[in-house]
Amino acid sequence: MRAAVLEEHGEPLSIEDVDAPEPAPDGAVVELEACGVCRSDWHGWQGDWGWLGLETQPGQILGHEPAGRVAAVGDEVEGVAEGDHVAVPFNLGDGSCPRCQRGRSNICENVMPLGFIEQAQGAFAEQVHVPVADHNLVTLPDGVSSVDMAGLGCRFMTSFHALAHRADVDAGDWVSVHGCGGVGLSAVHIADALGANVVAVDLKDEKLEKAESLGAVETVNAADVDDVPGEVQGITDGGANVSMDALGIATTSQNSVSSLDARGQHIQVGLTTQEEQGIIPLPSDAMVMQEIEFIGSLGMPPTRYDEIFRMVATGKLEPEKVVSETIGLEDVSDKLEAMTDFETVGIPVIDNFN
Repeated sequence: MRAAVLEEHGEPLSIEDVDAPEPAPDGAVVELEACGVCRSDWHGWQGDWGWLGLETQPGQILGHEPAGRVAAVGDEVEGVAEGDHVAVPFNLGDGSCPRCQRGRSNICENVMPLGFIEQAQGAFAEQVHVPVADHNLVTLPDGVSSVDMAGLGCRFMTSFHALAHRADVDAGDWVSVHGCGGVGLSAVHIADALGANVVAVDLKDEKLEKAESLGAVETVNAADVDDVPGEVQGITDGGANVSMDALGIATTSQNSVSSLDARGQHIQVGLTTQEEQGIIPLPSDAMVMQEIEFIGSLGMPPTRYDEIFRMVATGKLEPEKVVSETIGLEDVSDKLEAMTDFETVGIPVIDNFN
């Protein structure tokens, strides 16, 4: 099968013919119809996250936002069959640990991050193997295309879980989103659908215009102001109720915390780069004095995907609006390079693997 293979960090991926996967007894092979290209892939391509034990190695196939059709299943698989239209969560669970058993497989004790470790080769390929298929595969409802589902992948699901499950977003609340990449734009759309008033913050007018089209009622270009938190506080008459760092650098995380009103909630979704290596200084005294909450959020348990599907079915969520373009497998390296300077807008999705 064809696959885009990492040879060296920061260098173009190699399009190669590699051995197609065979299903493990509890696994399934999915023939891919679409896969998003995510900033997390960029982190893997750069060789980040060694401090998390996730530094990608040569030979790794990246890609973690896939959808397609089941091509083969192992002898122990009962919940899916050949031909089923499925999505694959990026944080694969073992299905048996206490966290998985409590419906928190997104933070499985033995999580396998798809596309970042040798044991979980990713979806920049014609096929991908999914272990513990009965637990990890999500059967898609009629009418959801694979391209739209790829748009719903890591970034949209992550934002939904953060806003709908981890934070307390009520109708009429002010939500500020710092960084309008794929995660941030998804968060704008989701917060709007949940009834919040959204302030979008970014450095690029093109991304802020996209945020407005997805429901942001106000925008702040951080390149044009000296005090981003002050701008947000002025717009919201005192500060946001909920604020998200959707990028993962010190500036956006600190701005997000400082944009909050007393008793506000900061959601950290963006993961850091080599510069921060997982450590960001925060105004802890102010957080104590104002009883500000710091909330981490990762992915989304696949058992709750149906919440999004129901909102899509009624038109309250339209994930296709966040998909910016469809590309071929050979175009992935160019998109990763463009992410270095934040030049992509929305979510590019691979729909041609041949």
